[in-house]
Amino acid sequence: MESSYIDLTDEEIIRESKRKCRDRGMAPDQVPILTDRFTQEQLVARQKLYMDCIEVIHFFVEKFLASVSDSSIIISVTDYQGYILEVMGSSSIINEVKGLGIEPGVRFNDDAGTNSMDLCLRSQRPFQLIGPDHYHDFLQQLACYSAPFYCQGEKTVAGTISIMTDMETAHPHLMLILRTIADSVERELMLRKQNSQLHILNQMLLDTNYYGVMITDVEGKIVQINDICMNILSLNSEDKDAYLGSSVFAIHEVGCYFSHVIEHQTQCIGEEILITDNGNVRYYILDVLPVYNHYGVLTRVAGSLRDITEMKNTEEVLRNTEKLVFAGQIAVSIAHEVRNPLTTVKGMLQLSNQDANLRHYKLIMSEIERMNLIVGEFLILGKPQAIHFKQEQCDTILREVLSVFGIQAALNHVVIRTECVQSPVITCDRNQIKQIFLNILKNSIEALPFGGNIDIILYEERGYQVISFVDNGSGMTEEVLQRIGEPFHTTKSEGNGLGMMIVQKILNTHKGHMLISSTVGEGTTVKIHLPLN
Repeated sequence: MESSYIDLTDEEIIRESKRKCRDRGMAPDQVPILTDRFTQEQLVARQKLYMDCIEVIHFFVEKFLASVSDSSIIISVTDYQGYILEVMGSSSIINEVKGLGIEPGVRFNDDAGTNSMDLCLRSQRPFQLIGPDHYHDFLQQLACYSAPFYCQGEKTVAGTISIMTDMETAHPHLMLILRTIADSVERELMLRKQNSQLHILNQMLLDTNYYGVMITDVEGKIVQINDICMNILSLNSEDKDAYLGSSVFAIHEVGCYFSHVIEHQTQCIGEEILITDNGNVRYYILDVLPVYNHYGVLTRVAGSLRDITEMKNTEEVLRNTEKLVFAGQIAVSIAHEVRNPLTTVKGMLQLSNQDANLRHYKLIMSEIERMNLIVGEFLILGKPQAIHFKQEQCDTILREVLSVFGIQAALNHVVIRTECVQSPVITCDRNQIKQIFLNILKNSIEALPFGGNIDIILYEERGYQVISFVDNGSGMTEEVLQRIGEPFHTTKSEGNGLGMMIVQKILNTHKGHMLISSTVGEGTTVKIHLPLN
């Protein structure tokens, strides 16, 4: 819309508008024919675009019309181009003004002569035409008032609101009322925009799949809570309404934090809390923030819970990795410091036994061999071992291990029974498989301090060679089972927690796996699975 009238006074604008009407040859005694109008589809589309504006204007206009008894008043709404979008008033007068071209879809620009809607848009300020101010004779008995309105903080005029009435009803207060309506419409539209933005942000926050969100008032009463938060706090998610209005202080996991924020009006950020759900411990980061209005008054308190259990587990893995690095650093030095004197002692004992039949020679040698095995465990940690894969049979490897281990088992009053159902050829490193068998057998014997039985069964299952070790020892709790394989985690007073970790490392190298089941007081079953191919 051309705005060449902005710098002119109202009187100058009216004179200029009438001059243009005369120059265009308009007859004052004839009703102008308005051809510039929307199609029905265009009108519906523009009304949808202005839907919020029309709805708000309707609200205030209906209040105004209900307060006046005169039925000669009609109110119209145009868009920023002067197209009429809505006409309000009594049905009788609406039908009358249709003959003047005042109906939805028609455009009121300078083709309609001197009219308040067009001059309001061109001057971008409230404009009124009283009686003779109009160019056409049929409008000389009418008073027209138009005021611009703006949408959602925009700086350009979005449209006009206009009042048309007869000269008997005309009054300067009508323009004041019209401007008040326009101002109220603008404030309401701005408030709706803000509420819409807050609603969008609120829904984004509440509908997230990653955060549990809870919002309370200044008294700690819950006003909003999402399903994620209810699940985290083990609340009945099917009865959410029952929790709205209840006190957050009754929820012991988070109540104290909300109380602190409300009482001191300070934020709680990054509080780590743990929540137990059906015996499973999960870790969460809790943030509780005060929310203030534009006057700086506390109105809400918002809290969010974020699950960090996986992050905690990752931290635990990293800590274990650090332990492994440390173990690797000391492994080589321990091996050199211990293995060399062990080799000397072993050689001297063998020479001495040739000259004299030493008492307990076999026992001493077996204990030295066991010490060598312990040192070997550290060597595996300290540096990568050369792996030599060959075609082997687990039955043969097991017999070799038992020929060495049998003495220690007998001394501990442990009976080892073996059964070979199937022992196909597999590809493996013989020494590493021996290490697996020795570590498991050591654990089984240590679980039998007063003697007992170890049953070893070899069989084939689903493409794996399975070696099952079953003892009737003291067994393990579920907590101990969960931590098997962690470095330096052991229940033995003299253990180092490396044995089963090394077993797991070798199995990973061989693309195998291990299954362990145990019952306290009954015993433990360890099943080693080694792939056939």
